[in-house]
Amino acid sequence: MKILVTGAAGFIGSHLCERLLEINDVEVIGIDGFIIPSLNQTKLRNLRFLLTNPRFAFHQVDLRQTDLKQLLEGVDVIYHLAAIPGVRTSWGSDFQLYVDHNIVATQLLLEVVRECPVSKFIYISTSSVYGEKAGKVAETSIPTPLSPYGVSKLTGEYLCKVYQESYGIPIVILRYFTVFGPRQRSDMAFHRFIKGIIKGEPIQIYGNGLQTRDFTYVKDCVEATVSALDAKDVIGEVINIGGFERASILEVISMLENLLKQKATLEFMDRQNGDPLNTWADISKAQRLLNYTPECSLQEGLKQQTIDICKNYL
Repeated sequence: MKILVTGAAGFIGSHLCERLLEINDVEVIGIDGFIIPSLNQTKLRNLRFLLTNPRFAFHQVDLRQTDLKQLLEGVDVIYHLAAIPGVRTSWGSDFQLYVDHNIVATQLLLEVVRECPVSKFIYISTSSVYGEKAGKVAETSIPTPLSPYGVSKLTGEYLCKVYQESYGIPIVILRYFTVFGPRQRSDMAFHRFIKGIIKGEPIQIYGNGLQTRDFTYVKDCVEATVSALDAKDVIGEVINIGGFERASILEVISMLENLLKQKATLEFMDRQNGDPLNTWADISKAQRLLNYTPECSLQEGLKQQTIDICKNYL
């Protein structure tokens, strides 16, 4: 089986490629455009083990400016993770990047898939499409994104749905909830918290720190994502991928202080536009369709991410 993964050099994409290559007779074609220059070194580090595998082929290309038809030759399944991430940076003139890479690139890829049929097109979306909701959020909840980023990812979902309706592309949509763990980007909260505590630098907290998230360890997230490969009755479905342990930002910092045996210096900032106060995934659909059971505790996941940061980023 030949699988194409866009965003293959990213945080989750690199973990996904490694996991797919553990499956016998799977070849992986990885695509990444290295769009954000400040992440280039991190992405090269993410790829280092993948590039030693003879069943992995990597192409550093922009999806909007390459011969996608040639890249898709013989491909059976597509995982489309490539996107410009980040809620806080999606406002203002930077939104054009989100339009180009989260919307336009997705539409161009879907156009080519019309002519190069695949058995599944798995689109990776985000809990940011939901916006502010009370309690557990099921896939039936009406999306009301709070940020341009959320709008761009929801637009990608709608593009997938109209191409499925009109051209029969076998779409599966997975919505990730706050993924953390080794290789998390340096601009993301846990990475900033761990690095700040270790270096004795102030940690910026947006809002009062009481906002809660449904944290998902990256390897749990990847197991669910790989399960979609062979799962039955998932075509056309939207599926939440979340964890089993919610916590507030201040609770996470307390856990890190205990883990690192150092106190954090907190610098409270204004709450940022686009950030919901709480997220909480109803994962019953993933449990039913993907046989998904998250296993890694928040404490253990933080420990593994701390080890990774000490080894690779300090």
